[in-house]
Amino acid sequence: MIDTSRVRQIDISRERQIDISRERQIDISNDTQSVTTFTRHPGQFMKQLKENKRPVVLTVKGKAEAVLQDAESYQRLLDIAARADVHEAIRQGLEDVAHGRTRPAREVFDELRLRYGIPR
Repeated sequence: MIDTSRVRQIDISRERQIDISRERQIDISNDTQSVTTFTRHPGQFMKQLKENKRPVVLTVKGKAEAVLQDAESYQRLLDIAARADVHEAIRQGLEDVAHGRTRPAREVFDELRLRYGIPR
């Protein structure tokens, strides 16, 4: 029988990661600037990004068009997304096992050998 408590542990771990990322949420009133302002003062933007680690929304004609983020925070975001993908794959696998949607590996390998003419 599969240990379904592991699924909950994964969900809890994911919630912690999301809570941590909330520390750096965008402050719309301070972190939204026009592309024109950015092109005129790029050094100030880089300093702000390094100091507060919050992304900046860049606008064109008042409409959000891009998000500027420091490299460390962006890498962290990519890492969190990758872990979330892995956690989701594990969750789905555990769910498949719990619902009997699996086959023995030997059976699958034998089928592949037969289909593709792979000798044992």
